[in-house]
Amino acid sequence: MTAHRLPSRRSLLVRGAGVIAATAAPAWLTPALAQGTPLRPTPGQTEGPFYPVTLPADTDFDLLRNGAASYRKGEMAWVQGVVTDTRGVPVSGAVVEIWQCDQDGHYHHPGDGGKADPSFQGFGRITVGKDGAYRFRTLRPAPYSGRTPHIHVKVRLDRQELLTTQFYVAGDPGNARDGLWRRLGEQGQAALTRPFVPGADGLRAEFPLVVQA
Repeated sequence: MTAHRLPSRRSLLVRGAGVIAATAAPAWLTPALAQGTPLRPTPGQTEGPFYPVTLPADTDFDLLRNGAASYRKGEMAWVQGVVTDTRGVPVSGAVVEIWQCDQDGHYHHPGDGGKADPSFQGFGRITVGKDGAYRFRTLRPAPYSGRTPHIHVKVRLDRQELLTTQFYVAGDPGNARDGLWRRLGEQGQAALTRPFVPGADGLRAEFPLVVQA
C-alpha cells in the first residue's frame, strides 16, 4: 500500500476542471454520430447490499477526503468519463454516484459491521454539466472476500434512475473468478472494464456511460 501527499482542495478543483474540459468531446463518440448508429447502452448490474443507508455529510467528488480527514491508504485514482444518451448527446443534469469499499475491504454500511475507515468518504456524487463529464478522485478499487475489485455506479436524472452498474479493473486476476463479471459476457466486460493507467497525478481510468434518457 502506498501513501500519498494530498494536494490542496483548490488545486484539485482547478485540475479537475481542466481534465473535464478535455473529455467533453470524446473521440469514441465520433464514428457512431457520423454514421447515425445508436450507441450501445452501458450494461446494468446489481446495486449490491452496501448502498449507503445514510449518506455521509461530505458527498463531493473527492472520496479520499472526508470532511477534514484525509485517507492515505491504497493507490489514488481518478475515475472519469462522459454521460451520453444512445445518440451520443451528453445528458446535462444527470447525477452520477459512486460508492466502494476502503482499502481493507469495508463499506460505510451497518451491514458491513461499521469497520470502514472514517477518513475514507466511500461515496461521491456529481451533477454533470452540458458536456456530460464527470470525475471522481478515489482509490483504485480494492478486493474483498468473494469479489474482484470494483466500484459501484448509479446514474439518475431528476427522479428517474437511468443506470446502476459496476466498474472493473482491466487485467485484475480476480475478474475471471468473479461471478458478476463473468456473467457480463465479452461485450459487457469490455464496456465496464478499463485499465487504471499511471499518470502525473495518480492512476486514471476512463469509463464512458451510455444511458437511455
